[in-house]
Amino acid sequence: MADVKISGLHKRFGPFHAVQGIDLEIADGEFTVLVGPSGCGKSTLLRTIAGLEQASEGTIMIGGEVVNDVRPRDRDVAMVFQDYALYPHLTVERNIGFGLRARKMPADEIGRRVRRVAGMLGITPLLGRYPRQLSGGQRQRVAIGRAIVREPQIFLFDEPLSNLDAQLRDEMRGEIKRLHQDIATTMIYVTHDQIEAMTLADRIVLMRDGRIEQMGTPAELFERPASRFVAGFLGSPRMSFLPGSVVRRDGGIGILVDGSDMPLPLPAGRIPESVPAGARVLLGLRPEHVGRARDGALQSGFVRIDATIELVQPTGSRTFATFRLGEAPALAELQAHDVSRAGEVIALEINLNRASIFDEDTERAL
Repeated sequence: MADVKISGLHKRFGPFHAVQGIDLEIADGEFTVLVGPSGCGKSTLLRTIAGLEQASEGTIMIGGEVVNDVRPRDRDVAMVFQDYALYPHLTVERNIGFGLRARKMPADEIGRRVRRVAGMLGITPLLGRYPRQLSGGQRQRVAIGRAIVREPQIFLFDEPLSNLDAQLRDEMRGEIKRLHQDIATTMIYVTHDQIEAMTLADRIVLMRDGRIEQMGTPAELFERPASRFVAGFLGSPRMSFLPGSVVRRDGGIGILVDGSDMPLPLPAGRIPESVPAGARVLLGLRPEHVGRARDGALQSGFVRIDATIELVQPTGSRTFATFRLGEAPALAELQAHDVSRAGEVIALEINLNRASIFDEDTERAL
């Protein structure tokens, strides 16, 4: 096992600056997920760590050794690709053991390792089959097995589940999570799927336009997004953004959402004193922060409103209801079957303790 330290990393393809000054440290045994929209540079960063792309500037250290000029095969990393990259003319057993045979490992040791890995991944009955005889999920297990059997310092995953259907993706996420718990090896995983990132990662690195937008634990990014981009990328359904202005009255502070009559009072300290009255902001509300109003007194930091439901989206275990707060649409998360049709007027409670607030111009969190 090994840690990874990346300093001042740039990668250019001619005039295109794909990776722009990345500084990143990944601890030994950590599961780090690089996530972001297509074209943000996450796969290029992973391929540069692997040595499949040459860094334009900066250094990459694995286990304390600078590896910029080390060949991919000598970096002691194993990569799992999106398209599995299995050899069609080899059986599952020989696919898994291919790298070990290339290293001239004794046959009995290869057999022992292949059987151990196959048992770990539940593919022992498949060892005699060829890739064309396997399902997508089985092929992905074989590809992962081929990486595990080498016992590398670091595992690299490049969107390994993107070709699978939704049910298989769910199953394989659990398998990969369990695998990391079992072998405790450093893993770097690339995906554009925020659900994968949230469920797998010890730490998320969210990228945008070749740079790191924010990194931290899944809870940190979800609860304390540094920008509107982060807040909108993580969470499903996504956060609602309501434009408005800061109001300061009688020592209190609130936000007057555009098109509404009454400011929403904020808990003390939610907006820095340096932000003046009238400043333009975006109020960010996640659906789970808006629910059916309960009987009794309001808790501190909550407000109650009457809302006309415009759209009802049942999902089985819960229902998402669209309403308007001022001029902007927002989502509330309700119990299943709580609202049956559009047009109903219901009382909602908004938890402003959990709200995010962003500067409207810079879109950075206040």
